Amino acid sequence: MYRLRPLIYLLLLLTTVAKAQTTPAITPADSAALRKLQQNPKREFRGVWVATVDNIDWPKPHSTVEQQKQQLIDILDQHQRTGLNAVIFQIRPAADAFYSKGREPWSKWLMGKQGQIPTPFYDPLEFAITEAHKRGLELHAWFNPYRATNDANYGALSADHITRQHPEWFFTYGGLKTFNPGLPEVREYIVRVILDVVENYNIDAVHMDDYFYPYQIAGQKINDADAYQQYGTDFSDIRDWRRENVNKLIKMLSDSIHAHKPRVKFGISPFGIWANKAQNAEGSDTRGGDSYYELYADSRKWVQEGWVDYINPQLYWPLGYSLAPFENLLSWWSENTYNRHLYIGQAAYRINERRATSFKHPEEIPDEIKLLRTNPRVQGSVFFSSQSLTDNKLGFTDSLRLTYYKHPALPPPMLWLDSIAPNAPQNVKAVAVPNTTRVLVTWDAPLEAQDHEPVYGYVVYRFEGTEKIDISTSENIMHIQYDPTASFIDTTAQRGKTYLYVVTAIDQTKNESDRSPAVAIKLP
Repeated sequence: MYRLRPLIYLLLLLTTVAKAQTTPAITPADSAALRKLQQNPKREFRGVWVATVDNIDWPKPHSTVEQQKQQLIDILDQHQRTGLNAVIFQIRPAADAFYSKGREPWSKWLMGKQGQIPTPFYDPLEFAITEAHKRGLELHAWFNPYRATNDANYGALSADHITRQHPEWFFTYGGLKTFNPGLPEVREYIVRVILDVVENYNIDAVHMDDYFYPYQIAGQKINDADAYQQYGTDFSDIRDWRRENVNKLIKMLSDSIHAHKPRVKFGISPFGIWANKAQNAEGSDTRGGDSYYELYADSRKWVQEGWVDYINPQLYWPLGYSLAPFENLLSWWSENTYNRHLYIGQAAYRINERRATSFKHPEEIPDEIKLLRTNPRVQGSVFFSSQSLTDNKLGFTDSLRLTYYKHPALPPPMLWLDSIAPNAPQNVKAVAVPNTTRVLVTWDAPLEAQDHEPVYGYVVYRFEGTEKIDISTSENIMHIQYDPTASFIDTTAQRGKTYLYVVTAIDQTKNESDRSPAVAIKLP
């Protein structure tokens, strides 16, 4: 199977050529520029899920508060070195919380018991946001909307857990308690839970995963007939009613998040198959489980209606897989983006998997990244999960750091949220730090932007000698920061060289200003 992959690329190129027969010919210089952009894109979403459920990624069980903080710093440092620019941090795995400014009990996966306050006190979400932004990483707050318990040990639930306060809101399926999406009061509650975080924390995005109605289990039945009888009178089929229940929540969340904070993004990571072509003529050329019929999650509609700012399907199958080829799903999702961002969920956790021959090849996920970058409707990747990257299975993390993510990248902007860039920084200066080879670059904040939005951060570029100043590519980015501090220390300068520095400003959605005038310095 691996040897057939060049044919996949050839077919993609032939398809592109066939579609472009009426357009002007591409010159060799254009082709070289395109290859350069594909190899080192300046705009690319590079994310990773940091899972807290069952302590998958963080924190380690029985850790003290100081150990938890250090573990999280180590995780963020690792991902910064790897070249990522976003972490998707799980803060509500099962109607519980990894944050203090909310209405649900502390998660049992924090201090070992649900409802137990961290001692000495700290707010993990606040800490994570601060430390992520210090490292040029966006923080997407990851919620599981409907899962209320992750096991059947209901006796361990805290007295103020929502399943005790409103037992009528839940059904039990597979031994787990799940919110009943058909109840209006449930949808309203979930919206209020998420707005607690939107209003009280400086998050970059709200993120939801693939758990809506539960994955089907043979012999199990969803006990929502009473809710259907009360609220589903407009639907002749309970399955259509269930899908509409999920749709209502997604639209409510989209409207509410953007009404409270217009610049906060809203993204969802659904199961990778919306529907198979055999089930639905508009589905993908696959033969696997699906979100539309099995989970009652019409993920395509959420993009089509513009309710989400990004869709992040979990394409956890390899290239050429017989039932659900990665390339088929990539093509299908790219044809169904409706001008919203598409980030592909990739299965770093499957690298070197015993039963999956394809994932034993070190080239599998790198080949997937190459394929993503040939598709202009794909804006990046998210890897599951953090520990898999830390483990550097088959050297994959090294390949990101040294090759695919060698140069920094900014997340792509979302012009439907904000299309107005900041003004350029002023009065840039560069001075040598005495008795060192370090260079201190300082600047003044730009004039207020047309939309009055404050500056969110800055990008510092460095060029050598007579090198042409071009900020359209990523190679010369020295530093990206998500705070308004107007200075940067370059620790990599060398004696005897002349450097040119320019600085740009960015806003929360990562619109970038024009560059400042260049400032030159020669180190003795």
